[in-house]
Parts: sequence; structure tokens; C-alpha cells
Amino acid sequence: MVTAPPPPETRTVHSRRVACDGDEGALGHPRIWLQIDERNFADCPYCDRRFVLEGDGGGDHH
Repeated sequence: MVTAPPPPETRTVHSRRVACDGDEGALGHPRIWLQIDERNFADCPYCDRRFVLEGDGGGDHH
């Protein structure tokens, strides 16, 4: 069985909606918004950074 390698970085967040721009300034990637679903994490399709929800997502502001 082949398993996927772990994402390069994991960040703990308190909101189900997070932004990622690669944190590399001009060398990063376009800012995108990710929605954390019932799995309680989301992976950036550009840099593979994983955002893991801590708590119940009570940091969401609509």
C-alpha cells in the first residue's frame, strides 16, 4: 500500500475559513480562501500546507 507523504507544514487555526498565499512574498502563490469541512482540515492546492481546525470553529466571523 502506498501512502501519501505528509504535507510540508501544518498550521492550527480557529476558523473554518482560512487564507493561504504561501508566505513567500513575491515567490508565494495567489491568495486563496479555503473552507475547512467536517474532516476538520483543509490542504492548500498550491503549497500543500495543511490547516487543522482547533476547537469548534468558533472563530468564524460572518
